[in-house]
Amino acid sequence: SLGQLEIHLSTRSADACEASRILEAATAELASVLGKSLVSACGQSLEVVVSRLLRQCGCRIAVAESCTGGLVASRLTDVPGASDYLLAGWVTYSNEAKVALGVNADLISEKGAVSEEVVKAMAVAARQRAAADYGLGITGIAGPEGGSTQKPVGTVWFALAGGDGIARCRKFRFVGDRSRVKLQATQTALDMLRRELELR
Repeated sequence: SLGQLEIHLSTRSADACEASRILEAATAELASVLGKSLVSACGQSLEVVVSRLLRQCGCRIAVAESCTGGLVASRLTDVPGASDYLLAGWVTYSNEAKVALGVNADLISEKGAVSEEVVKAMAVAARQRAAADYGLGITGIAGPEGGSTQKPVGTVWFALAGGDGIARCRKFRFVGDRSRVKLQATQTALDMLRRELELR
């Protein structure tokens, strides 16, 4: 499905125990090959995995979203008990909203709303405003308009701020229409958080 790859394993055997053993061995081998790219071996969604990891480490998060329009916060709250770890979410769609959150207006004017510098500032501001362990920032161009040669439609920046500063920051270029770009962006944001939490 969009933004993730699902692999389904099956086998046939007259012996149920033997079939189970074969599947378990194959699953373990595949998990070893996939390494950190493996989200779940039992079909759990990305948001469920992230919620479990947040609870395990006792961490709380705040999000500042632009092009995703609150979809990351929405997916996190799809999991019951999300109030245990999701402190706050801001949809900072306009430059004015980014400034109100705590991003420097001059930084936006100089670097542009869709930039490494601004997304880092969004993540840091969200973390500080909510007094959270992590702040997640997302800004990009979902389309169909608004792109340029330097920043084409589908360009999205992500940043994750922790207690020691920026833990992760990446830029992606997604393809597809507006809804597909937004969905892929939420997948990437949650996976970035998952990978960071698994290091704890």
